[in-house]
Amino acid sequence: MLNSVLNVFEQFREDLDEGNDRRERLIKASRDVTNISKKAIFLLHRIVLEDATDDRALVLRAAVSGREKLSEANAIFATMRPELVGDRFWRYQRQVSPGLQEYIEALSFAHYVEHDTLISYQQVQDALSDSDGPFFPLTVSDYLLGLSDLTGGCKSDFERFTPHVRDLSKKQSVTANSLEKIEAAAYAVAVRGSEYDLPQEMLDDLVAQATARFSITDRHEREGGYIESHV
Repeated sequence: MLNSVLNVFEQFREDLDEGNDRRERLIKASRDVTNISKKAIFLLHRIVLEDATDDRALVLRAAVSGREKLSEANAIFATMRPELVGDRFWRYQRQVSPGLQEYIEALSFAHYVEHDTLISYQQVQDALSDSDGPFFPLTVSDYLLGLSDLTGGCKSDFERFTPHVRDLSKKQSVTANSLEKIEAAAYAVAVRGSEYDLPQEMLDDLVAQATARFSITDRHEREGGYIESHV
């Protein structure tokens, strides 16, 4: 009888250890995907901005380069497949989501650069697949949160989803704040630049001053949120 009980608890211990190890592997893989996706986004920005002309060949080269970089992330997603079989995906979704959302931002950026349209849910799911099928299910929330990181200009289109998708409201707030920073910087440069022929370093100072108040507001909101969450 005692041996039977000990065997049961030994199995529990092994299951817990296996679950913790799997969680750590998925967290590391998600971080690797995040790093690759950020590099793809920077690569897209650099190629697109290296020539101010509307060069279609340059745009297509940027999209191809971005997708080639993201193929490294796809290889990591493929290794996740056996870790996320069946109900395991829902158990470990929170560990996968951060890297997945960054990947969707980079993928949707490359798609937009190439096609001038937002990438669809099915196109993202297809990108997260190989000849054996999907690596894992794509949730609507991850799809929307990934797009939200990219689509500041489409902010209003996402407002109707915020009551239904966790963290979307927070991301939309960050997007709105970023747009206000851009607007303030552009206004300062346009007004002051039209009045005086200012050197680049003075324009940089103007932009820094125009956006400084937003940084202070961001800090106060973060501190306020921290205090509220610990009261």
